[in-house]
Amino acid sequence: MTELVVATTNLGKLREIKELLKDSKIKITSLFDYPDAPRIEEDALTFAQNALKKAATIALYTGKLTLGEDSGLAVKALGNRPGIYSSRFSGINATDKENNAKLLRMLRGVPRSRRQARYICCAALVDSHRIVDVARGTCPGLITPRAKGRNGFGYDPLFLVPLYNKTFGELDPAIKAKISHRAKAFRKIRKVLEEYLDSLAQ
Repeated sequence: MTELVVATTNLGKLREIKELLKDSKIKITSLFDYPDAPRIEEDALTFAQNALKKAATIALYTGKLTLGEDSGLAVKALGNRPGIYSSRFSGINATDKENNAKLLRMLRGVPRSRRQARYICCAALVDSHRIVDVARGTCPGLITPRAKGRNGFGYDPLFLVPLYNKTFGELDPAIKAKISHRAKAFRKIRKVLEEYLDSLAQ
């Protein structure tokens, strides 16, 4: 069975990725299985570049097929910030609670009509020889004035999906797994992964 190393130590992301790739004919591991793997500084200028850097670094280290993912929140009223700095918006080792609090402070007084945002995800698939593919997914929404719900992670309790009038924090995870930025990117990656595995079997 082919091993796919997911280049992350984010438990929330890993859980979602495993769910999105369930039933694939692969063994999914992560950086928790490679504690001595090189630390990756996310210093690129785009989500795609960060995803590729993660995937390429770990693919070269392990010699295995590797998935790198980078995602974040872009808020229109803030000039698309926090963007690639989403996980460290309020500091290097910031918690989700701290990041959410900073976002709400910066949007204080901003009306609902100007609180548009979108989640962005880029996923890169790399083996030890080449870049297999890079996929992108987005999900539009609004930032609520206060946190709602306990599901998900990151900015999910603040990210309202107008179609359901609920935040990702309130939505059933099964619904999020169909409409989220990560779901959209991983539907594309899953198809590429299946084609890649088929090519190995030939």
